[in-house]
This record gives sequence, structure tokens and C-alpha cells, in this order.
Amino acid sequence: MMATTHAFTGLAVVAPLAYLAPEFALPLAVGAIAGGIFPDLDVAFEHRRTLHFPVYGGVAAIPAVVLAALSLSNVTVGLAAFAVAAWLHAVSDAFGAGPTIDPWRNPSDRAVYDHVRGRWIAPRRWVRYDGAPEDAVLAVGLAMPSLVIFDEYSTIQALAVAGVVVSLSYAAVRRRLVDWTSGWLE
Repeated sequence: MMATTHAFTGLAVVAPLAYLAPEFALPLAVGAIAGGIFPDLDVAFEHRRTLHFPVYGGVAAIPAVVLAALSLSNVTVGLAAFAVAAWLHAVSDAFGAGPTIDPWRNPSDRAVYDHVRGRWIAPRRWVRYDGAPEDAVLAVGLAMPSLVIFDEYSTIQALAVAGVVVSLSYAAVRRRLVDWTSGWLE
């Protein structure tokens, strides 16, 4: 899935909390966006293995959420949002294709690495590849709560609108990018 889809997933998850506790809306949003994007920084290493933790991420998210509930502050709430969004990112990568640049030509049997079992989780391919039409629809749908809930934070709304534009633009050219960049991206 696209990085924007992961960021919007985090925002959608924290949106009800931001509605109920608007004083924490900004740290929730910042934590969710950062956590939704963070795992993909491992593209510079072994993508979907180095910073993706589909099992251990849940183990880390639970105490972060408990800490935030017991000690409400901008920092604890933001860290909990980060941990949950990063975990959801790693889990949801199993719903897509493998981490190859062109999964429609070179399908992979590896979606995301399970550090607990020491093996790769197979891709479900519900989202055929990052930037697929269904990924764009998912991104737009997941962006909607952030446009409504974070209405007092025009920066968050602007980021959401920009993310939707980026998502739709990327989806429009995604398959052609492989041909345009062949030779220097592989």
C-alpha cells in the first residue's frame, strides 16, 4: 500500500479519540501520521523486514496505549498513536502484494517479515500493488475522517488534502513508473 494509505489509516484510527478529546487532536494526528509512514523508512535497508513488526508491533503498541490512558499527556498520546499506526502499517502490508517494484510482473511470496516466527508472511493481494486503483480508493476513504475531525487544525486538513492529491496522482501513473524508471531504480 501507499505511504499515504498507511498515514490515513493511522489518522482514521485516532479520529474518534481526537473527537472525544480535542485537546489531544494534534499529538494524535502527528503521532498517527509519523507512525503510519515510519516503517517504510526501511526501504533503504531490507524493505518490510527492518522496521516492519506485524507481531512485535502489537506487543509494543499495547503498553504505549496503556501508558497514555494512565498518564494523559501530549507526549504519551502521541507516542501511543505512533506505535499503533506503525503496527497497523506492518500488519496491513500483508494485505497487499510483495515489496517488489513490479508485483504484476514479478510476484513475490513475501509480504512482510514475521520476526517472531522467523519467516515471511505471504501476501494476500487484496490490494494488488501500491498505487493500484483499490489502494487509491482506500486512501481517499480513510482520509475522510481526518477532513472532518481535525477541522480546527487546518495544517492536518491541508496535509490530508495534499495526501489525497498525491495518492490519486501516484495511482494514475504507478504502473508506468516502472517503465519510465527502469535501469536506475532496479
